[in-house]
Amino acid sequence: MEGYFGMYRGAAVNLTLVTPEKAIKLAANDVFRQKLSKDGKLPLWGEILAGCGAGTCQVVVTTPMEMLKIQLQDAGRLAAQRTVAASAAGSTPSLVASQAAQPGTNAPPRSSATRITLELLKTRGLRGLYKGAGATLMRDVPFSMIYFPLFANLNAVGRTEDRHSNPQERAPFLQSFVAGCTAGSVAAVAVTPLDVIKTRLQTLQKGEGEDSYRGIIDCAQRILKREGPAAFLKGATCRALVIAPLFGIAQGVYFLGIGEHVLGLLG
Repeated sequence: MEGYFGMYRGAAVNLTLVTPEKAIKLAANDVFRQKLSKDGKLPLWGEILAGCGAGTCQVVVTTPMEMLKIQLQDAGRLAAQRTVAASAAGSTPSLVASQAAQPGTNAPPRSSATRITLELLKTRGLRGLYKGAGATLMRDVPFSMIYFPLFANLNAVGRTEDRHSNPQERAPFLQSFVAGCTAGSVAAVAVTPLDVIKTRLQTLQKGEGEDSYRGIIDCAQRILKREGPAAFLKGATCRALVIAPLFGIAQGVYFLGIGEHVLGLLG
């Protein structure tokens, strides 16, 4: 329906916002770990608490990023439904795709993150960009609470030094990469039910027969009632396949100290 690049809808939003998101997440975790450490040692509860703080800080960027990405990625599906229904009834203007596809063509309407952002700010204010912030927080905080302690311990495997004393200074790239992949995939699958709820809440335009939800609890209850428990694990494999290399690469590069070298060259 959309060609190969239809699978890359929302890529511009990711390219723009995933950098500050990961920067906040990784830097905040380091700051909290340093604050919670005593004599260079950090207990497990401190690692979990540091992850909780990192997950909380990143939501300021994650929520609008996810909000815009979901609308862009869902636009093609909605356009296809409108095209099928166009012969029976006129299409209703959409926030995501205000221009309906022309009859007789399969080309879905194109939109942009800028247009969606401006429309949201105009109609709903700043709160429009942060719709689903509670659900995003509910997903990202547990993710970071699982990911960072698991990564830190996997990153220290096989070394005789204290596992909690600045392992990033000694871990080789490959070990950090594998640790990031493993911890990322485990955390991603663990919080998939929360991601399903968040995505349903942040989808502004509903397709034919799809529910609108009043909040997190209402969304969870309706999914459970209408689709069963298995619905909460929809997309778990895809999330693991995406997040594993994402965090493996990000964590490996972060621990190589490339950022510090760049800052040194600029300074």
